[in-house]
Amino acid sequence: MKNLRLTFAAMALGAASLVPGLAVAQTELRIGMITPPPHVWSQTAMQMAEELPDLSDGRLSLQVFPGGQLGNEAAMLQQLQTGALDMAFLTIAEISNRVPDFGAFYAPFLADDMAHAARIIRSDVARDMLEVLPEEVGVVGIGYASAGMRHLVSRSPINDASDLAGLRIRITPFEPIRDFYNALDVTATPMALPQVYEALANAQVDGIDMDAELIWAMRYFEPGPYVMESNHMLFPMVGLVSGRVWARMSEEDREVITEMMSRHLDTILDTYAERDPEWMAQTAAEEGVTHSVLDAEFFADAIEAWEEIWAPRAPMLAELRRVAEETR
Repeated sequence: MKNLRLTFAAMALGAASLVPGLAVAQTELRIGMITPPPHVWSQTAMQMAEELPDLSDGRLSLQVFPGGQLGNEAAMLQQLQTGALDMAFLTIAEISNRVPDFGAFYAPFLADDMAHAARIIRSDVARDMLEVLPEEVGVVGIGYASAGMRHLVSRSPINDASDLAGLRIRITPFEPIRDFYNALDVTATPMALPQVYEALANAQVDGIDMDAELIWAMRYFEPGPYVMESNHMLFPMVGLVSGRVWARMSEEDREVITEMMSRHLDTILDTYAERDPEWMAQTAAEEGVTHSVLDAEFFADAIEAWEEIWAPRAPMLAELRRVAEETR
């Protein structure tokens, strides 16, 4: 125990000077995410950073690294595994690369809208899936949140699913998402968020797969005036703590982190359930925007192709489908 205390003291050397009036050494934790500073995830992390010193009686502080400052999600997950990064908000997509069962969350049209998605994400089935993460991935899953549902934005009209064939569509580069767009014969084009507006404006891509918040906040509807409200896929996020960091935390600090992060993750879900329709309505009302609504029938062949790939790979898909039906 004495050595453990000395280790914590060494990790926190000099951190006490960051908080005026703090007389004891303080362990500074770091949290990373790919979202830009104005994004709900990033703003939530900043709120956590404000709260943590008080919640931990001065033992802990939190430094926030938004906008992929610590690398992409694959890099941040590796840092979590080694203990180089303490915490992160990561999309489930990166986890699904290690544990395919999590790909089930990306089943096309699993949820009707963001409010329905929140009910699925809060289910016991979803929470129980987190239990494999320490052994399978080397991280502790505190809980889930989400970005909004996925929609399509394009430079030109899309009247039928066949119109997507051959188009360059920006996606988040993970297998469940890529497989859906491959089934549409799209040239799926991975691209970091800071590059998206210019790429769409310069016709480097013909369209984007994006959530309502960023379509509105980043004004992607300006270079891509055809906005298709499709709600075709969830985009869950998981709040993670490094397994190595967790192992050396006291029970008291674990409880502080768990309570704080769980509470804020839950608030994120509430925020998106409330604001997702607002962001889309604001976008649809912008001058020059052509807004349309797409349903599962529009994507029918791609949904069938996706199911053929992922039903065998992600056995939890059947359970999540059951939860989705029960919570409609």
